[in-house]
Amino acid sequence: MAASEQALIEKIKQLPPQRLAEVEDFVDFLRARDDERGLTLAAAKAGEASFAAVWENDEDAAYDKM
Repeated sequence: MAASEQALIEKIKQLPPQRLAEVEDFVDFLRARDDERGLTLAAAKAGEASFAAVWENDEDAAYDKM
């Protein structure tokens, strides 16, 4: 375990019990946000092939230069 992880654990251990619930909620929030970002990126990546014909065409090439 890295020193920074151990230091964080020690700080958490010193918190009063009512604060532990807040810490847990915040950690859950961070994980959910990361999961959501991952899903958003995966959805965008999955849609790239579908939109390639729309995005890459001669008619719209002038807009690519803007």
